[in-house]
Amino acid sequence: MPHGSRHAPINATPVAPMRPTLRVLGAVALTSALVTGLSYGLPDKHAATGVGLAFLAAVYVLVLRGDDATVRHFGLSLGGLLEPRAIEWRRMAREAGTALAWAALFAALIFPLFWIGFVGWYHPHRALHWVPPASFMDDILGQVMVIALPEEAFYRGYVQTALDDAWKGRVSILGARIGWSLPVTSALFALGHFLTEPRPERLAVFFPALLFGWLRARTGGIGAGMTLHAMSNIFSASLGRGYGLFG
Repeated sequence: MPHGSRHAPINATPVAPMRPTLRVLGAVALTSALVTGLSYGLPDKHAATGVGLAFLAAVYVLVLRGDDATVRHFGLSLGGLLEPRAIEWRRMAREAGTALAWAALFAALIFPLFWIGFVGWYHPHRALHWVPPASFMDDILGQVMVIALPEEAFYRGYVQTALDDAWKGRVSILGARIGWSLPVTSALFALGHFLTEPRPERLAVFFPALLFGWLRARTGGIGAGMTLHAMSNIFSASLGRGYGLFG
């Protein structure tokens, strides 16, 4: 009908952007419910592994079962490691080196300030003493493969990219094109941490999440943010052991 054909585009315009947004938020809600349930339901020594596997399973369903172009669009290539095609070792080494360089730069800038804030928050009652982890390899691999990779793949890979696709508006911040997806994804990241361990200080991860998200936008992938994420967790745990605050 003539009247319907004239009015349909006007009525559809505000509705269309909501559909991908609701899909993303629905995926976040379902995944958050799953990982929260696992964090409380599994034994403590298996909880982190279960949560990490749940995030990776969600990313596989949402992104990784797609083609190379889809995986690259969501920043999940990791030098080709997670693409369906055969691994190109030179490319992977080159991109790993770039990610490590970005992470090392920001670690050098931020970790001294974090150290000062750590001491101010916890007020340790002894001087810092180096206390190594029970196993260096388990500690590093655990932080990278069980925590940093799954969380960055889901939040900065899937959620931030999908919201960027749904919301068209960007500003340039230090060479990165940033939209509302950055603070929203960071807030969802903080909320997810709070749900698995309901303490107010858990919400503070909102702030490093902004940096991880900026790195995702600036570098085109999750490698740099994933590396810095793991380095930050290792550094924080090292301070905790060194000050005798936690094991």
